[in-house]
Amino acid sequence: MPSTLPDGDPVPTSGELPESALSGLGERPFGFYVHVPFCVTRCGYCDFNTYTASELGPGASHRDYADTVVEEIRLARRVLGAAELPVETVFFGGGTPTLLPPEDLARILAAIDSEFGLRPGAEVTTEANPESVDPSYLEKLRHGGFNRVSFGMQSAREHVLQVLDRRHTPGRAAAAVREAREAGFDHVNLDLIYSTPGESDDDWRASLAAAIEAGPDHVSAYSLIVEEGTRLAARIRRGELPMPDDDVAADRYLIADRMLAEAGFRWYEVSNWANSDQARCRHNLLYWTGGDWWAAGPGAHSHVGGTRWWNVKHPAAYARRLAGHASPAHAREVLGGEDRAAERLMLELRLATGYPLAEVTPAARTAVASALARGLLEPGPFKSGLMVLTLQGRLLADGLIRDLLV
Repeated sequence: MPSTLPDGDPVPTSGELPESALSGLGERPFGFYVHVPFCVTRCGYCDFNTYTASELGPGASHRDYADTVVEEIRLARRVLGAAELPVETVFFGGGTPTLLPPEDLARILAAIDSEFGLRPGAEVTTEANPESVDPSYLEKLRHGGFNRVSFGMQSAREHVLQVLDRRHTPGRAAAAVREAREAGFDHVNLDLIYSTPGESDDDWRASLAAAIEAGPDHVSAYSLIVEEGTRLAARIRRGELPMPDDDVAADRYLIADRMLAEAGFRWYEVSNWANSDQARCRHNLLYWTGGDWWAAGPGAHSHVGGTRWWNVKHPAAYARRLAGHASPAHAREVLGGEDRAAERLMLELRLATGYPLAEVTPAARTAVASALARGLLEPGPFKSGLMVLTLQGRLLADGLIRDLLV
């Protein structure tokens, strides 16, 4: 089942934000995230806030979901007031957003446009499982205003997909990319997972080769994380599967970076590669560079001006709140200056654009010098006042960030 929501401060029934959050509203990039919490089955490694039909229970349904989300979009407009907030990016995630009819996704997008306005050229993405779409569905999405789609490929090897409890066949993701291109999508991402128990180096190379051959302009590759409470964690605990190995994961990352670079992709965030600047995911960059976003849907996390809040988790509770004209927020936190600075370092150091040396605290200077000496930071950008990770630095990014947050 999904993990537990964090504690936090109470949120007014109206959803009203503190003045500190509203200060400077409109001066920072603004985006929307829409969470669609429905899945046909739960993948064995997943602890996201998603629900199959048997888990959903009474009080929530696919049929009414779009109407409920539109109510939260209207609430967002009331809470954020009259500030001009043209939406730069919209991202539908899940779950499987494409379990909803394309008309419902387009209706939610139209509500965002009606209440806030989409900036010309706004990036509008939906995640999709390869088996959840067909050419007709993709054409309707494109007609409805979507211009980017992200497919969960994970692997090209059937035995790896079986360990992950993925439903699609190995070739389906490549076919979905082709169908998206034919429907008029200029930007297509494939998500991959490496270090699945039972996956070999050759399996991983085959997955990368299949992804590259499919013709996306963006690839995301993530090391498998075993989350407590998942079926995968239970199988590992029972000894049915081995625990993923950190050294193996590092080797797989090196294979990915080499093969993607040879195919014309360049990393711009530790786990993300694009074949052009235009292909980079602008929505994720908004997260990583301190923008504002409203996240609609059960369990979704929003951030505006240093205030972060998260909605109640279950779709039925979410629907009840909005039906009663109340904010669906469960709790919130107002980040202080030190927390915001730490978060900025954690996110921006993972980017190819780097993190300014001038922003490093005096206490962290020794760790910075050590990182440079160990070959974790690029010397050229360092001389220009930027910390940019080397390939070895990307492998050790989490540890380096911990060292810098002293």
